[in-house]
Amino acid sequence: MAFLTDRKRAVGMGSAKSGTHHHWQMMVTSVALLVLIPLFVFTFGTILGAPYAEVIAYYQRPFPAVVAILTMLVGFFHFRLGVQTVIEDYVHGFARKAAIIFMICLSYAAAGFAVFAIIRIAL
Repeated sequence: MAFLTDRKRAVGMGSAKSGTHHHWQMMVTSVALLVLIPLFVFTFGTILGAPYAEVIAYYQRPFPAVVAILTMLVGFFHFRLGVQTVIEDYVHGFARKAAIIFMICLSYAAAGFAVFAIIRIAL
């Protein structure tokens, strides 16, 4: 064992399949949320507590609706990436695959429902 090269010691210790891509996606969505969350809070905060008719009229304007849709889409995509990392680190065997599939379906369904609700309000 003393005569093994560093490469020989590393063989079989795991692979770098898509870790860089996953990390890059997390960083991009983090920066996007860094911009989108304050915009969403600013647009949502101005109408918070208003009567129903005013809220509907406000979200029929393009800017608040687009900000809300982008925030939901990027937020749920970031959620999916983060929870997938946690599942990959702490869950093993068949439960890992089942949990990842369930979590992906759940996050896309939640994003779809959020976008549908906003579009329904906007139109």
